[in-house]
Amino acid sequence: MTDELWRPSAARVGATRLRLFLDEAAARWGAALPDYDAAWAWSVERPDQFWRSVWDFGGVIGDSDSDAFVAGDDLRGARFFPGARLNYAENLLRHTGPEMALIFHGENGLRREMSWDELHALVSRLQQALKAQGVAPGDRVAGFVPNMAETIAAMLATASLGAVWTSCSPDFGVDGVVDRFGQVEPTVLFCADGYFYNGKRISSLAIARQLADRLPSLQAIVAWPYLDETVDLSPLEGRGVDLESFIAPFDATAVTFERMDFRAPLFIMFSSGTTGLPKCIVHGVGGTL
Repeated sequence: MTDELWRPSAARVGATRLRLFLDEAAARWGAALPDYDAAWAWSVERPDQFWRSVWDFGGVIGDSDSDAFVAGDDLRGARFFPGARLNYAENLLRHTGPEMALIFHGENGLRREMSWDELHALVSRLQQALKAQGVAPGDRVAGFVPNMAETIAAMLATASLGAVWTSCSPDFGVDGVVDRFGQVEPTVLFCADGYFYNGKRISSLAIARQLADRLPSLQAIVAWPYLDETVDLSPLEGRGVDLESFIAPFDATAVTFERMDFRAPLFIMFSSGTTGLPKCIVHGVGGTL
């Protein structure tokens, strides 16, 4: 056995969020939770108490009944927060103000910053535009996009409506995208005009145009700029609109949130597809939060 290299002081341990959580839970439930092992044992022996404490300590925004956990005959039959209703985006957008919410660094050196208020404004306008497009709870909205601030805003706007966000990397080919999105039938597709890889500019719009033909569920393609300051929509051959035009009819107002069942779908991701078509992997609202 090696010598112990370091041990945090009692004061440092006592100031951690985990210690604060355990102290609150111990007082609430009359449980002895002096250390990690005791906390683990309590969490598996009394999951109803543990998950109720997690919900309350985390300040989850939503409507919850008295049950935090109901056991089933096996793991698949267990239910967490049956009857609870919440919205993922409502919880992530609890902050407002001029403080920084997102910082984006592109491979080309581009840096963009977005405050909480700016994020709220963009989500609000996207939410209204998606709603005008007919997007409703349970509908799928797809992203064929790099990891950008606009991507996060589009996802949050989708989630705020109770709709389902699905995405794949913009470096996929047409067949790879259709193999995934074709199974979930998205009504709206978000894409950037392209992305950078190893110093090269790679357009996404020619592939997006082909997707318009191969995904009959698509009603709109919305593109935003990354390669250039404005989007050249010509590769879409009239099948798409730029982000600014998509949200132009709508002023930023307070974002509204459709609260969904704890187990309602939030994201659809995909397996690698090495043994046939990629498998859809559904992540629920409550579990993801």
